[in-house]
Amino acid sequence: MTTSTRSVLSLKRAASPSDAPSLEERLHKVLANAGLGSRRLLEQRIEAGEGQVNGAAASIGSSVRAGDRVEMDQKRFVVVGDNAEHAQMLAYNKPEGVVATRDDPEGRPTMFEQLPILKGARWVAVGRLDINTTGLLLLTTDGDLANALMHPRSEIEREYICRVHGEVPDEVIEKLKTGVELEDGPAHFDEIAVISRGGSHSWFRVVIREGRNREVRRLFAAQGLHVTRLQRTRIGRIKLGELPVGKWRTLTEPEIKSLLAPL
Repeated sequence: MTTSTRSVLSLKRAASPSDAPSLEERLHKVLANAGLGSRRLLEQRIEAGEGQVNGAAASIGSSVRAGDRVEMDQKRFVVVGDNAEHAQMLAYNKPEGVVATRDDPEGRPTMFEQLPILKGARWVAVGRLDINTTGLLLLTTDGDLANALMHPRSEIEREYICRVHGEVPDEVIEKLKTGVELEDGPAHFDEIAVISRGGSHSWFRVVIREGRNREVRRLFAAQGLHVTRLQRTRIGRIKLGELPVGKWRTLTEPEIKSLLAPL
């Protein structure tokens, strides 16, 4: 049985920036660089079935890339780029009506227009928020780190405050906790807490870990409910706090490490 502790395995940065999107390395080399043994010994152990990648048995010659999950010696690891801890990261408070893409064919304002200009690098969003959703978005200069944080197996908590039209019965809340069927498979809230109920709207605090597209809205919609306001307030240990709407702030090194720690 594996433990719940996770550590980081680093990929070596590609010599050319153009190679970065396809950056990958052989599993035994990555494990050896992390000090888990010699390459030859690790190859033997992998051949003996002692390693797993993304839940499947690894084989000789297996390669890994950013976001992959590795198990060895009853420990779980996540693969990131070798400069992930030194990447620049921002927290941004996205306003309603602003799109989270770099370019919009309809000419609507994008959040990238409001971010600091970089030289020799570009901001990569860690996931998205739809045009009507506000709140916390993270951005980084390290694409490998963004991929690792967005990976479905990252299980990083995302917290939202939402307003739902109409009454929401207790049995519906229980169903949203235990799971409902969506078009892309079963889903549920890891936490759902009532802020207020009664009248024309109800307010909830909800937490999810999967981060599927529009998942909060779709969970309520599966029960015939319409979310009329949605704000993301936390990702992992990073909180929106009092960051003004449309503004950004730089994450500290401890905050970046806190994002890596639970991976």
